[in-house]
Amino acid sequence: MSLDLDSPSTTNRDWIFPSQSFNLPRTPARRFSSSYPRTTSLQNSLSHPPSNSTPPAVPRTLRRRISHRHRIVERESSVDAVTDGKSNDFAVQSGECPSSGNKTTSVDKKFTSFFRRFTVSRQTACIIAILVTCFTCLVHKNFSLHNQVNDLQDELSKLNIRLRRCNISDSIDIIDSISEHNVSGASLKNTALILSFMMLSLPLAFIKYMGYISYIRRPSDSNTEELSLNKQLAYRVDVFLSFHPYAKPLTLLVATLLLICLGGLALFGVTDDSIADCLWLSWTYVADSGNHTNSEGIGPRLVSVSVSFGGMLIFAMMLGLVSDAISEKFDSLRKGRSEVVEQNHTLILGWSDKLGSLLNQLAIANESLGGGTVVVMAERDKEEMELDIAKMEFDFRGTSVICRSGSPLILADLKKVSVSKARAIVVLAEDGNADQSDARALRTVLSLTGVKEGLRGHLVVELGDLDNEVLVKLVGGDLVETVVAHDVIGRLMIQCARQPGLAQIWEDILGFENCEFYIKKWPQLHGMQFEEVLISFPDAIPCGIKVASSGGKIILNPDDSYVLQEGDEVLVIAEDDDSYAPAALPMVKEASLMHIVRPTRKPQKILLTGWRRDIDDMIVVQRGNLPKNLIIPKTTERILFCGWRRDMEDMILVLDAFLAHGSELWMFNEVSEKEREKKLTDGGLDISRLANIILVNREGNAVIRRHLESLPLESFDSILILADESVEDSAIQADSRSLATLLLIRDIQAKRLPYRESMVSKIHGGSSSQGSWREEMQQASDKSVIISEILDPRTKNLLSMSKISDYVLSNELVSMALAMVAEDRQINDVLEELFAEEGNEMQIRGAALYLCDSEELSFYEVLLRARQRREIVIGYRLANADKAVINPPAKTERRKWSVKDVFVVIADKE
Repeated sequence: MSLDLDSPSTTNRDWIFPSQSFNLPRTPARRFSSSYPRTTSLQNSLSHPPSNSTPPAVPRTLRRRISHRHRIVERESSVDAVTDGKSNDFAVQSGECPSSGNKTTSVDKKFTSFFRRFTVSRQTACIIAILVTCFTCLVHKNFSLHNQVNDLQDELSKLNIRLRRCNISDSIDIIDSISEHNVSGASLKNTALILSFMMLSLPLAFIKYMGYISYIRRPSDSNTEELSLNKQLAYRVDVFLSFHPYAKPLTLLVATLLLICLGGLALFGVTDDSIADCLWLSWTYVADSGNHTNSEGIGPRLVSVSVSFGGMLIFAMMLGLVSDAISEKFDSLRKGRSEVVEQNHTLILGWSDKLGSLLNQLAIANESLGGGTVVVMAERDKEEMELDIAKMEFDFRGTSVICRSGSPLILADLKKVSVSKARAIVVLAEDGNADQSDARALRTVLSLTGVKEGLRGHLVVELGDLDNEVLVKLVGGDLVETVVAHDVIGRLMIQCARQPGLAQIWEDILGFENCEFYIKKWPQLHGMQFEEVLISFPDAIPCGIKVASSGGKIILNPDDSYVLQEGDEVLVIAEDDDSYAPAALPMVKEASLMHIVRPTRKPQKILLTGWRRDIDDMIVVQRGNLPKNLIIPKTTERILFCGWRRDMEDMILVLDAFLAHGSELWMFNEVSEKEREKKLTDGGLDISRLANIILVNREGNAVIRRHLESLPLESFDSILILADESVEDSAIQADSRSLATLLLIRDIQAKRLPYRESMVSKIHGGSSSQGSWREEMQQASDKSVIISEILDPRTKNLLSMSKISDYVLSNELVSMALAMVAEDRQINDVLEELFAEEGNEMQIRGAALYLCDSEELSFYEVLLRARQRREIVIGYRLANADKAVINPPAKTERRKWSVKDVFVVIADKE
């Protein structure tokens, strides 16, 4: 096979597979890591041509184009030279190899000599001939294929040479284009690198320039001080970061973007990548500092390390910012700074010892509703408030208590607890000075009236001094209901001193655990007289009417002839607001009554159709005559005050209205007589105008036995142990002083009793055991009543166990009154009348005023008999019972009564 070098190249390519490099796609341009193109395998083969012929080398520094004709001529001449060398080599190789004919002749000669030497049969000779022929054909075919392979290799070499020539011309064009592109790209990369360094040094230069300007503008006069531009700039940055809530995240975002841009520009200046790839690579360095380990070269490594270091700083700043935000949020929740999103909740402003009892009463009141929400805001730490509330030993009964830290004088803190959506707001008085506490309460009311959204509920303000009540009502207007704690306790003490056992009844009525006051409208009762309304509620006791025609005024104990009009509401004592309803009216049989002028009543005809299980409740209730006169004569009394209170003049005025003419009031305390008169006069009391009582002053210490022994303790009808003004700021110290005084007085009274020795001998055989001591105290308590003003609820158990005093629990009773007024502001008018000197009051009457001994009557019959005295019976206490029963359940059930029993009534003050 011969090679035709003059034939066109396309003819040879039709049957020869091109090499792998020939099939690769050619790109017009290629990115190199260095300024010179890399050496390919094809160029390496050109740089080491065969030993017979060396093609002309192309210089690397060629920078201009070679004319197309000149390149073609050189290419043809070099191809011809290479072809001639290959032809000669091929001829030499052909001469060295033996021909096929020579090989066949030598084989025949060998076979002839072999056949001459040995004689074989004809069949064997034929087989041998066939085998020799086959072997000869195979050998011939092998040499033919070998020659063809050599020819193909020669042809492939020629084609590779021509292909190299074509690639050389393309490489020259690529070198020219890459050189031009590298010149423009190098200038752009240098510009980017310089720009990145300038942007980095610009803040430093700006700060230095501002310092230089400030130094130049510094006045020569040292007396005048002018802030430098650096300080002004720092101040503006500080204001920006402090004023705007998102300033810190925004600053961090700007710093991150600036670092990414500077890093991308720097990477673009030191690498061959595009600007987009460099920006992305810069972001990877910022996000993950470990990505810079893949960088190669000094420039890329320096830039990548710098960007990674900045990324670590950005990450540390972001981590600190997120950590501060989370810590601030948890700290805000822990300290109670978050907003309360509630409606129709009870808001309590302030903190005092009364809070525990107040929360307990509110929880009991909301039990029928499944629990409520109470929000407490005070100037205390939220965790401390929650811890103190958790220590209170009572069940919240489904009521949730939310604590928030804040000041009621700040509108922002008031909005934080949803003050405009609360149904009731209770302002507690602070422990300490009464005037300061009332002044703060006044500022709180002013702050509450300034809420722009307005208030949905009413205000219940606890005050310490009665003189400040007018000012608070003047500021608050119709929204404010006041409870003067000191005045309420003083009046209760006087009532309980004159009527032993009344303190327990007030606890039952004021608290929500038993029965309390409720006001509700009943349209089915319109047109009925109050006498009929009294026996219309099987589970409640009516005791007043809210008259709509009088502007909603509440009338306690109205006349029997009063007829309910449309819009009137009935005031009752019931267990809960949903536990009572009017029932069928029982038939009342008229009877002759003594000393009562009653209006004529029209005859009525009532038809009962059908039969009910409770038909006995609808039977006729028969009245009877009163066994005694209607008027109880007053007797003179002797009362002792141990201690000194702020409102002593008010208590004296109340006693002067209650006691009979000629009664004595002894005052025993450490205040001198002249100072007492001055304090009473400053309080507005004119001693000369006292009509019923005579003041007797004694000076001494109530906790010193010899001072108490100088008093005729066995001759007093009532003794009131007051929380002294000097120690009233400390509840525990005041209660300790009151308890010590109580024990000393009871011991002195017991030893002065004339029948002490005989009673002691009968009990325990004259032994001085603990039982005998307590028995002596109880005997002394039967002769006189001692009322102790107790501030701490924990002292209640001591007095209740000893049974030596009819106590008054100040804080608990005030808390009950606050809770009741918070639930229904109308009840405050009822309490004010019951505590006032005029009007109706709660009294304890003996059963002898209404019935005879062992007389069998129902509660309804006793109630109607008491109406002859213009009284409303709300409960009773049996002779052998310790507690009174308010609003008894079975009012139509008959039972035998004893004259030793007592009844609790609401009656006009005598």
